[in-house]
Amino acid sequence: MTSGNSCACSGGTTLIFACSGAADVGAIADRAARKMTQMGLGKMFCTVGIGGRISGILKTTEAAEKILAVDGCPLNCVKQSLELAGFKKFRHLQLADLGMEKGKTPVSDEAVEKVAAKGKELLAG
Repeated sequence: MTSGNSCACSGGTTLIFACSGAADVGAIADRAARKMTQMGLGKMFCTVGIGGRISGILKTTEAAEKILAVDGCPLNCVKQSLELAGFKKFRHLQLADLGMEKGKTPVSDEAVEKVAAKGKELLAG
């Protein structure tokens, strides 16, 4: 069992933070982050831990070489959470930029693949 200030998961060189909100685009962002982790592009990490200022998660994130924020909708909760925690250097993927609209985008393998492909592109650049 872990203490309240650490995380049982381990960080990696590239961390992926995703919206996992209740809307369709939140589900797509979450599934795409998991897909990118399976593809070996990085490791999905805990966005809520950033918002909650969990010391172990913040330290792991500070040590990351690359960070990708994947937001489902234009509220940009992931981006804002990272910025409020003091992180400035990260790549940002907003699903609206890919033509996905909250409440109007079915959660599908095709949508997840599209987001994962764009994430891969951003991480390579």
